[in-house]
Amino acid sequence: QVQLVESGGGLVQAGGSLRLSCAASGRTFSSYAMAWFRQAPEKAREFVAHINRSGGSTYYADSVKGRFTISRDNAKSTVYLQMNSLKPEDTAVYYCAATSRLVLTTVRGWFDYWGQGTQVTVSS
Repeated sequence: QVQLVESGGGLVQAGGSLRLSCAASGRTFSSYAMAWFRQAPEKAREFVAHINRSGGSTYYADSVKGRFTISRDNAKSTVYLQMNSLKPEDTAVYYCAATSRLVLTTVRGWFDYWGQGTQVTVSS
């Protein structure tokens, strides 16, 4: 019931910033909690950030806490990931995901819908 399309990835120098966007189709966007995951070459996909349906609660992986901010605009059916103080180890394909579950989850298998991913590359 939901189609997700990420955008905003690109090449940035270490210490720089990027903002990723994930546009969702459908009229039930506010019924889904959203999250960002990322996957670097030869590494498993890992959790990055989560936001609840209303946007009032967020949770971050330790690796990005204090640097990344997840937000959403339900009127625009869009979730964002503001990434500051980027490091080379942040280089990965970033995916947004949606879940109808009401509990906070960082588990990939619990998410119902996924975007196609957007590449983020951080140079030294």
